[in-house]
Amino acid sequence: MITKAPRGTQDWYGKDMYRRSVIERICRNMAGRYHIKEIITPVFEHTVLFQRGVGETTDVVQKEMYTFNDKGDRSITLKPEGTAGAVRAYLEHGMYAEPAPTKLFYVTPAFRYEKPASGRLRQHHQFGVEILGSKSPMVEVELISLISSIISELGLKDAKLHINSIGCANCRKNYNEALLAYLNQHKEGLCETCKERMTKNPLRVIDCKVDTCKEIVAGAPRTIEYLDDECREHFEELKSILEEMNIPYEVDTGIVRGLDYYTKTVFEFVDSQGFTLCGGGRYDGLVHEIDEKQDIPAAGFGMGLERILYFLDKEGIELEEEPPVALYVGILGKEARAKAYRIVNQLRNDGIIVETDYMDRSVKAQMKYANKLNARYTVIIGENEINENLARVKNMETGEQTEVTLDGIAEFIRENM
Repeated sequence: MITKAPRGTQDWYGKDMYRRSVIERICRNMAGRYHIKEIITPVFEHTVLFQRGVGETTDVVQKEMYTFNDKGDRSITLKPEGTAGAVRAYLEHGMYAEPAPTKLFYVTPAFRYEKPASGRLRQHHQFGVEILGSKSPMVEVELISLISSIISELGLKDAKLHINSIGCANCRKNYNEALLAYLNQHKEGLCETCKERMTKNPLRVIDCKVDTCKEIVAGAPRTIEYLDDECREHFEELKSILEEMNIPYEVDTGIVRGLDYYTKTVFEFVDSQGFTLCGGGRYDGLVHEIDEKQDIPAAGFGMGLERILYFLDKEGIELEEEPPVALYVGILGKEARAKAYRIVNQLRNDGIIVETDYMDRSVKAQMKYANKLNARYTVIIGENEINENLARVKNMETGEQTEVTLDGIAEFIRENM
């Protein structure tokens, strides 16, 4: 239907649009405190970027990407997440030549063809941060601290940090052998997708959401048991710093994240029902995967704006209200229209939120409209008010009227709001 949005998409307007803008402002302001700079990348990229960066064995690449050939017969994909595009831009523009680390954030639409659910849409929006150039666990701490600060600013209570380490390529080899040996013992109980994953990337089986696979995986070896000395020390230092900062966490060996580029630290903030608010981790091999000439460590996270709104609604948290209409300027008579609107414009330039009449309503109808707008004050401007340079400003709550000069309306409103 022409008048119905495609399934899994949402129109943003009214109260929800304002709530979203508040969330974006909080995220941007918090990123600014951490000296993280904003980046905007294209909404579509070459498909191979996500195949190599996100991973060909992931559900995102295999099942969820919006991919098409453009008029030049190039395979193009709407971005399913923000990290790969940000890393591509980092490499293309030589940001690695600047003093490290490079700290980037974005607010971006992302597209995944999956079953729509609460807080999950086919076109959703992510606030994400990427920090490139450092191997230190301080980077993960910075990301976690930033998320914790945003959660606190939003007033969310039910969002706890879960962390895990999935190791590097060195320890992953031994782990994959042990995991594969275990899975082969239970192969008949696995779903068809996991049977295929076993041969390509056994770690993906841990992330399966099918109940029978989840039961089998519950007894599987865990990555944390196979960490080499470097990865173990990295994880222990991360935990130590989080404890020093009084950031509570739970080690959750079931977290592996759904994208192939993660190494070492992975983390999620989840509620008491296990529903994920956001997730991220370290991806030291991603830069090299995209550009074999570079080998630069990195870490980051993504947080869905729709997911934040879902959490806010679930906890019954109200964000700050939209600023009210401070003044409704009623216009009396066609002859006064131009001069009255000039005053409206001057008031807006003075920082006052002003509405007026565009529908040729009667004065009585204009006052009814001002009531619907919940305007704090109203004033009627006609030829007499313009000639005398005086008007009566009415407090819509008390009914009190105050006579002021037309030039003094802005000052009166500012003093009384």
